[in-house]
Amino acid sequence: MRLEGVWARYRRRGPWVLREVEVALAPGEAAVVLGRNGAGKSTLLQLAAGVLRPARGRVVDRPGAVGWVPERFPADQPFTVAAYLTSMARVAGLAADAADRAVAHWTDRLGLARFGPVRLAQLSKGTAQKVGLAQAMLRPPGLLVLDEPWEGLDAAARELVPELVEEVLGRGGSVLVSDHRGETVRLPGARLWTVADGTVTETTPAAGPAMSVVELLVPADRVTGTVARLRAEGHRILRVRADAAGPPAAGPFDAGPPAVGPPAVGPRGAEAGVRTVAGEAG
Repeated sequence: MRLEGVWARYRRRGPWVLREVEVALAPGEAAVVLGRNGAGKSTLLQLAAGVLRPARGRVVDRPGAVGWVPERFPADQPFTVAAYLTSMARVAGLAADAADRAVAHWTDRLGLARFGPVRLAQLSKGTAQKVGLAQAMLRPPGLLVLDEPWEGLDAAARELVPELVEEVLGRGGSVLVSDHRGETVRLPGARLWTVADGTVTETTPAAGPAMSVVELLVPADRVTGTVARLRAEGHRILRVRADAAGPPAAGPFDAGPPAVGPPAVGPRGAEAGVRTVAGEAG
């Protein structure tokens, strides 16, 4: 997808929000849109998603299936969650059976199943945002556009957003996302587009430190607290699994200090129980 010489404003003879934008996003790539409030980030995302049309220039090679999640989901609609998602699945071109399967899958994955009969206007902001995420994923998008997707979400749902991005990229799709919370550190390979003074410039991400995977054994009754502490310290949890075999025999790395970086846990050591694999920080 490419934006070629794109200019945008919201009314005729009004001030230009964006001028001469020239950016491109290839299949399998993600870009993070940065900038202060009011700089034009949401305008750029809406142009990319096809929600807005440019006043000048053009958007070319936009994928046919676009998943669009605005910063605030428009919940003032006379539908229940189930009826809305089913209708959106049909609008996206899914047959009835496929629509039902997609709605069941995404409501279950996003913890929305119990909200099926609830009207959209009765949802909290965070739950409404989950509905927005679900509708964007009902049909696998070739382009996923997320405007502040972490806003209002609970911790579990915030962890899910990078997973959705990875899945879209893994299928050869593209992802465009804005964020003012700093959550996009979870997308370390993304390109950076900065919106300022009506223009969009691309900057090269700063090279991060080398990362390692550290396996820890903790008692089963301390897994939740340990995982929460690791995440709070900025570590990425790759998986948590039961380990009935107990601690492994000492290996070449057990006799001395770790080869790279400090231990992922704090001053209290790991014990036998459930194996937690902590990944890279950031």
